[in-house]
Amino acid sequence: MKTIFITGCSSGFGLEIARYFLQRDWKVIATMRTPRHDLLPASPHLRILPLDVADAHSIQAAVEAAGPVDVLVNNAGIGNLGALEAQPMAQVRELFETNTLGSIAMTQAFIPQMRARGQGLVINVTSSVTLRALPLLAVYTASKAAINAFTESLALELAPLGVQVRLVLPGRSPQTRFAENARARMAASVPEPYAALAAQVFENFQAATQLTYAEDVAEAVWQAANDPKAPMRIPAGEDAREWARAG
Repeated sequence: MKTIFITGCSSGFGLEIARYFLQRDWKVIATMRTPRHDLLPASPHLRILPLDVADAHSIQAAVEAAGPVDVLVNNAGIGNLGALEAQPMAQVRELFETNTLGSIAMTQAFIPQMRARGQGLVINVTSSVTLRALPLLAVYTASKAAINAFTESLALELAPLGVQVRLVLPGRSPQTRFAENARARMAASVPEPYAALAAQVFENFQAATQLTYAEDVAEAVWQAANDPKAPMRIPAGEDAREWARAG
């Protein structure tokens, strides 16, 4: 029985990934900043651990508590939408601490045990906005695009050691807290000159018919974890697949 360690399981993609693998007889270590044991069905194969990917001590404690894992899924992230000129650098750094540095730190923490065993897999969940530029998402896109590049380089570095690294790129999903997080941060991040553009962006979001659902992402992570011939980049959701096809 294999073990999967997933970050950001309190909602959205992370929660669904945990459910999906638990139903398929994997051992699941679901992590979240504030552990909640009512979110997932009770199972002898489930462990819920506290984890803040922006805190080095929290990472160390979670990795030590987890023990050996076969698959690490870096899913934890926060949303951001707004004009760059109006975003405080503290907010920009917060985003990168979680979306970018958090994934890098988690990967770094698990590499030694995977290298020692000569096997393991890291799956980084980023975003389809890295495939197609959209306005008012410059900081968020940069935080995710950095992980795309990180993943591709790291894959070459770890392949000779038996450790694989892959990407899952979800599209827009109404099931996640991205919009909630983004709206909370954009209150002062869309000054009047950008108001019309922001209105158009949200109108386009509302009108979208091709969406990504949490199960799409869970299925993509399952493919990455179980198909030896899976590609390096796996778009999740019909909108993400369309953007990937369009190049």
